[in-house]
Amino acid sequence: MVKDPSESLRRFIRPVRDFPRKGILFRDITPLLLDEAAFGDAIEVFYRRYLGMGIDKIVSIEARGFILGSVLAYRLGIGFVPVRKPNKLPAETIREAYTLEYGEDTLEMHADAIGKGDSVLIIDDLLATGGSAVAASRLVERCGGVIRELAFLIELSFLNGREKLRPRPVFTIIDYRDEVS
Repeated sequence: MVKDPSESLRRFIRPVRDFPRKGILFRDITPLLLDEAAFGDAIEVFYRRYLGMGIDKIVSIEARGFILGSVLAYRLGIGFVPVRKPNKLPAETIREAYTLEYGEDTLEMHADAIGKGDSVLIIDDLLATGGSAVAASRLVERCGGVIRELAFLIELSFLNGREKLRPRPVFTIIDYRDEVS
C-alpha cells in the first residue's frame, strides 16, 4: 500500500459523460473495483483510519456503498447495516426523505439496526450534494446512534455536500474540486 493513495487511486476512477442524464459527469468506481490492488488500497486506507476507534457498526447506502461498507465491516470485525430505497428491507423500518437536485427520494433502515449509544461509521462511494448522506445520518441519529464520521471514496467538493453534513465529521480519499478535474 502506498502512503497517500489518493492520486494513485484517482486513475482508477472513470469519468462517464452524460450519465445518468445529459450534463452529468459520472465518476465510475468500477475500474477501481476490478483492480485487486487498487480496491485493496482503498479499503486499507479506511481500515487504518477506523481501526481502534471503537466503532460498533458501519452503515452504508445502497448500492455502491454496500461494496465498501461490507468489506470494511468484515475487516474491522463489526456489524454492517444496509440503508436502502423503500420497500427493499423485510422487517420493520424507519424512513427518511431527502431532496435531490431534480426531486425527492427516500431511504429506509431496519428500526432495530442501531442501538442507543452505538458508535457508527457511515460510508458510501461518493459525496456529491449530500442528500442521501444527510438522510442516512438522520436515520442513525433517530435510533440513538452516535456518528463518529462519514467516509467517502470520492468527494465532489464543488457541490458543497460536506456543508449539509456539518457538524458531523467527514473523511474522503479522493476529492474532485471542480467538475472537470
